[in-house]
Amino acid sequence: MLKTVTHTDIISQSLSLAEMILQSEQYKQYEAAKSALRRNVDAQEMIWEFNKRKDDFEEVQRFGKYHPDYSRVSKEMREFKRKLDLYEPIALFKKSEKELEELLNEVSMIVAHAVSKSIKVPTGNPYFDSMSCSGGCSTGGGCGCK
Repeated sequence: MLKTVTHTDIISQSLSLAEMILQSEQYKQYEAAKSALRRNVDAQEMIWEFNKRKDDFEEVQRFGKYHPDYSRVSKEMREFKRKLDLYEPIALFKKSEKELEELLNEVSMIVAHAVSKSIKVPTGNPYFDSMSCSGGCSTGGGCGCK
């Protein structure tokens, strides 16, 4: 006898999957890092300063290398971005965010391929993206697609 999956079953299983993700170590680490980042006054000031500098950078980018402050603003932006990326609370948040994203990408691939192997799931990860390729990638099959 074939069992028909009803809408209620799908919703129930989806909620169960969502609950498992919320109970995962990756999600707990993400929430802890996000909370720590929000409480860190220095990090918040750095983020505010970065956003201000980003606005200045975007203004200079409109004119490119022809803007008189292009070199200075570009250099300052790169230096500040590096400082921001190396600041421990921000680095921990980014690391936990990346790990949660990887978990969600894996779950997306599993769910999509349970429905059909030809479903493309853009993950931003070349390994997973090549697995979901179903042709038309213009590499002549170099990615492994058929």
